[in-house]
Amino acid sequence: MTDKTPLWQAIADTLRAEITSGHYPPGDRLPSEAALATRFGVNRHTVRHALAQLADAGLVHARRGAGVFVTARPTDYALGRRVRFSQNLAAAGRTGSHRFTRLETRPCDAVEAQMLDLSPGDPVHVVEGLSLADGQPLALFRSVLPGWLAGFCDQARDHQSITAALAACGVADYTRASTRITAKLANATQAVALRIPQGAPVLRSVAVNLDDRGRPVEYGRTWFAGDRVSLVLAD
Repeated sequence: MTDKTPLWQAIADTLRAEITSGHYPPGDRLPSEAALATRFGVNRHTVRHALAQLADAGLVHARRGAGVFVTARPTDYALGRRVRFSQNLAAAGRTGSHRFTRLETRPCDAVEAQMLDLSPGDPVHVVEGLSLADGQPLALFRSVLPGWLAGFCDQARDHQSITAALAACGVADYTRASTRITAKLANATQAVALRIPQGAPVLRSVAVNLDDRGRPVEYGRTWFAGDRVSLVLAD
């Protein structure tokens, strides 16, 4: 007499095979519990048991109010003297893109003035947005640049790239002066933008970039989704 495979185990094995064969690529959302219950002719409790096993194996993870997603492999992201988002993603075999949500010029505060070697109240350009890897949110960012970069916001809007906008403003190259990494917990707005649970781990990077004359041209803060990136120190 042979033991029968439990229904939940059979469902988990089927989904595991479909995930590993690429039917559901990393980052994809699985069908809902109701849809899976209909597909396999079982109740939702049985489906939930199968999904829990896949989660224990690290193949999927649930996002409250959003569903169950195939776990994406962390993206290697190099931190060195020249940090370029698109190049870093390309080196990891992924496609990077930005979605700008804020472009404005305003007076700087005391911290921004210190970081950019300005006087408090001097004009600065502020860029905020979302960085994506293969269309999946990877990080939120806020960059503050000195106001003497005339026309920067217009260039950033046209090029959708901070590096290209800097080049258009006469900064052909820039290098990283410093980077500070701190572990944080995602607040409500960060969680929504990055599609992670509130309180999930994020890695905050605070950095200053200099032009070839040693002038600060960017004070940036980035909040990486903790389970989607591996920060790699590089020369």
